[in-house]
Amino acid sequence: MEFGRLLTAMITPMTNSGTIDWPSVDSVLEHLIGAGTDSIVVAGTTGESPTLTHGEKLELIRYVVQKADGRVRVIAGSGSNDTASSAQLTQEAEEAGADGVMLVVPYYNKPTQEGLYQHFKTVAQSTSLPVMLYNIPGRSAVNMSVDTMVRLTHDVDNITSIKESSGDLVQVMELVERKREDVAVYSGMDELTVPYLSAGGAGVVSVASHVVGEEMKEMVDSFLRGNVDRAGQIQRRLVPLIQALFMTSSPAPLKYALSLMKICGDSVRLPLVSLKPSEKDHMHSLLRRMNKLF
Repeated sequence: MEFGRLLTAMITPMTNSGTIDWPSVDSVLEHLIGAGTDSIVVAGTTGESPTLTHGEKLELIRYVVQKADGRVRVIAGSGSNDTASSAQLTQEAEEAGADGVMLVVPYYNKPTQEGLYQHFKTVAQSTSLPVMLYNIPGRSAVNMSVDTMVRLTHDVDNITSIKESSGDLVQVMELVERKREDVAVYSGMDELTVPYLSAGGAGVVSVASHVVGEEMKEMVDSFLRGNVDRAGQIQRRLVPLIQALFMTSSPAPLKYALSLMKICGDSVRLPLVSLKPSEKDHMHSLLRRMNKLF
């Protein structure tokens, strides 16, 4: 598995005026590396990719590749709902030194399964980088079927992993059973990491690891060492925080949590907005109970 077990879908810190906060990009990156993440996904959904321009995405990819300097793998979120643009950014990400790309199911268009197949095949074949498919029906309005995912893994050699965020464990088990043998299936849902591992998953592409990276790493490692009880204990303990990180549009709750931890500011770009006072109080209370505030 080239991307490791604990991957983090990294936020894009913003200034109050809405520009990328480059010093805070450094802070978040160093924080994640220190917490033990194996790979960083840059300019993905958690990075507010729908509101980043093409130029900003490419600049961000280049910047994180340079700053990471080989300490972690950098996966570029180069997918979108436009095949040609996705292929262009994918090629540019490869030139920028990314270690891989993540391609999300095209959102809003609602393509057919054949459209999904042709989209991913076209973009994947535009690069020599390893490709991670990203199935997230809650955001894309389309669930990529197991048949389509399996077909892609058998037909396109550089599709090497899948971030599966349907939450359907039966679908995950069927995918693990039928995919090409060397393709890694990752949980895209922090709260279901242990169940996904139990279904044959390889690890997690996490949001919560911004806040509880050490705990997420211990949870995955415990499971893989055979200490399933310990992994389950950690999973259950983290559920309230994970739910809070998605109590309103992500990544607004996460950015507020990181602001309380003095890692970066809480600014998000419209149409996202900051948390309401009651939501801030809830997050503050959770982090205080978890000893994350210093």
